[in-house]
Amino acid sequence: MRSIEKLRNVVALRGWNLFELPRLGGNRKPKRRSPDRLRQSRTVSKKPIYSVKVVKSATFQAKPQQKGRTVGRQAQSILMMLFISLVLLGGIGARLAYLQLVDGSLNRERAENNRIRIIPKPPVRGNLFDRKGKVLATTRLTHAAYLWPMVQTQPDWPEQLARLAKLLNIPKEEIQQKVKQAGANSPTLIRIARGLTPAQITALEEFGSDIKGLEVDIETVRSYPNKELGAHVLGYTGELNAEELAKRRAQGYRMGDIVGKMGVEAAFENLLRGEWGGMQLEVDGSGKVMRVLGQKIAKPGEDVTLTLDLEVQKAAQAALGDRKGAIVALDPKDGSVLAIASNPTFDPNIFSGQITQDTWKKLNSKGNPFINRALQGFPPASTFKVVTQTAGMQSGKYPPNTILPTSAYLYVAGTAFGEWNRAGFGPMGYARAMAWSSNTFHGRVGVGVGGATLIEWARRYGYGSKTGIELQEETPGLIADDAWKRKRFDMKWSDGDTVNMSIGQGFTLATPLQVAVMFAVPANGGYLVRPHLLKDNKEPTNHRKSMNLKPGTVKTLQEGLRSVVASGTGAALRVPHLPPVAGKSGTAEAPPGENHAWFGAYAPFDKPEIVVLAFAEHSGGGGGKVAAPMVRQVMEAYFKKQPEKN
Repeated sequence: MRSIEKLRNVVALRGWNLFELPRLGGNRKPKRRSPDRLRQSRTVSKKPIYSVKVVKSATFQAKPQQKGRTVGRQAQSILMMLFISLVLLGGIGARLAYLQLVDGSLNRERAENNRIRIIPKPPVRGNLFDRKGKVLATTRLTHAAYLWPMVQTQPDWPEQLARLAKLLNIPKEEIQQKVKQAGANSPTLIRIARGLTPAQITALEEFGSDIKGLEVDIETVRSYPNKELGAHVLGYTGELNAEELAKRRAQGYRMGDIVGKMGVEAAFENLLRGEWGGMQLEVDGSGKVMRVLGQKIAKPGEDVTLTLDLEVQKAAQAALGDRKGAIVALDPKDGSVLAIASNPTFDPNIFSGQITQDTWKKLNSKGNPFINRALQGFPPASTFKVVTQTAGMQSGKYPPNTILPTSAYLYVAGTAFGEWNRAGFGPMGYARAMAWSSNTFHGRVGVGVGGATLIEWARRYGYGSKTGIELQEETPGLIADDAWKRKRFDMKWSDGDTVNMSIGQGFTLATPLQVAVMFAVPANGGYLVRPHLLKDNKEPTNHRKSMNLKPGTVKTLQEGLRSVVASGTGAALRVPHLPPVAGKSGTAEAPPGENHAWFGAYAPFDKPEIVVLAFAEHSGGGGGKVAAPMVRQVMEAYFKKQPEKN
């Protein structure tokens, strides 16, 4: 310490600047350097800044008359160099101590991240099968592009990003978002593009080989061999977005996970997804793999068998043709869904690759192909008369043998409600009123039992609530009441509202699935079924509950629905090659567009196996003319494939 103090005093006495030390050798002038030597001297050394070269000895030559002064100055310079070396070494030591003691954990993390790489291996998603083992959804191999997140710290990243986006033909903002979301210190590869086309792979091979951190690997993607068939019920898969990831991170999901986005794929995600695997690698400074630190085998997802029947599904989609609408087919005994078709439709395979802007615009076009119309609410029209007749008979006011007059108009509170034929049918009972779909007959029954009773029975049939099917896209429809009307319009419920509800008009909205469930009640003898898509592989689950209907009510409903096909508006199903069919038509007013067409039916009449409900949106025709032939087409496909009984 004393030596250092003396050295400081000498420096102060001499007035030296520590950054402008006197040259060794006294007052000698510096040698002139050639331009080449001068340029060479300005070249930055590539040696590490902490390298130290120790000089063991030095000989100084001086003229005799300058010897004393020169030696003194040399000694002072040497002392100054020693002082500066001590200061520098002290600073380096202090910094090393800080890095080790104070900032050690952060630097250890950085070091680990720089030498540890994680190669994730996603699980193979479970297959989807129909009730007879036919493949509805499976997986196939494809190529995907990956990046190491740390590339975003490189100075040339903006240039590399622009090139990569151009080669993949995707917005650079999309890539940047994924890389930024992962974080620069993430040791895990992130997927930036999946389902690469041959053109994209070729472009990456030819022009992208020098892009830092880029890797192309094989992965599995979802494949739907039947393309558009059953798209709305099967759904599709896609990569988690930021919002979905935030909600599901606690469930073990990570960035880049492929999940079910719609339909069955979303409903049975927990069964289908499987568990991730991967490898943890140690690499050197150049990125070369040194060793495998650990490995976990990915666990594939479970295969799921559905209640769907592929052949019935094909027939339903074909029956829709180019019409907007939906068809539902189910087993009336337990609610097993045989088919759900909706139109317009889409090909879910497009989501296994990159979605272009043009494709996305088409999917969100005016036709709304994403909407599952089987699960959306529409005015149910005369199909609702099943509920009205049930309310009348169950109330006791209008027993099964009731005969009521019909006329051109029914006047209620000064308002005229017209018969659809503008003439009336004369006196009639339940069966004939159902066969000819009399508005004035059912209006009288509705007003007679009262709005509250009619609303109660509508809700007992499941209207106004979700049916319980596994699909998240289902809507509850609408059964309005006095409270709803007061809140919405600041008006009380009227008898006119009851008349409209009695014939399936007014505020009432029902989904095609709900209407199909309603037809299952008379078909199975009075039970409300819960429609479902997961096939019970073990003990059957109880998917139905009793409606507690009187035997006379059930029998009268069955006879009325049979009369519709035998002698009424269901003539399209009165064909010799089909077993006896029972059903009901409906034609709903839907201003400002054209009418909706409905027809629901079940067969065989004496021992029902299938319920089919057809709905044609803004078809312009009646239910008997437009929707009934659609039902017939599905039933022909169903009964045609039944095995012969011995």
